[in-house]
Amino acid sequence: MLLLAVCVLVVVSPLLIGRWPAGLLLHRWRWPALVWVALALQVVIMQIDALHRIAPVMHILTYVAAGVFLWLNRAMPGALIVGLGALSNGVTIALNGGVLPARAGAVEAAGLGTDDAFANSAVVADPVLPWLGDNFAWPEPLPLANTFSVGDVLIVVGVIVAAWTGTRRIGAASTQAHERKAV
Repeated sequence: MLLLAVCVLVVVSPLLIGRWPAGLLLHRWRWPALVWVALALQVVIMQIDALHRIAPVMHILTYVAAGVFLWLNRAMPGALIVGLGALSNGVTIALNGGVLPARAGAVEAAGLGTDDAFANSAVVADPVLPWLGDNFAWPEPLPLANTFSVGDVLIVVGVIVAAWTGTRRIGAASTQAHERKAV
């Protein structure tokens, strides 16, 4: 949830200085349903305990769907950076049985519990590629306390590039149209 919240804040951040993310919002996306299905599936597998047996496979499939979406839209500035972050997380998840390995200290700092429900990130006994796991913490008592990975940081950097590339002054389009009519 932390990663999603940060990405949403990044997308709306140009508005804070009177600009709108025109490049991102006006881009002609290819197969946008893929990314929405991937996000929806991630929410479903985290919320429905009955899916715990197939949750690891579904989790990996969400990364495949997101990867296809990013590849199809690779011309968008920032998409390849987001793709690199997603690939980092996805490969690490696939090699660790469907979960992103988390550093115990980061989990503790974030105040995350360890229950029997499926977690997309968890402390793993012998993780593969542990340096690509959730090694960092957005600690308690901060809102949305959670762990995050190098891949998550790359995703945010890619979203920053996408959101800020092609920004326009708010009202610039209507001013340009008015100037053309006056000539």
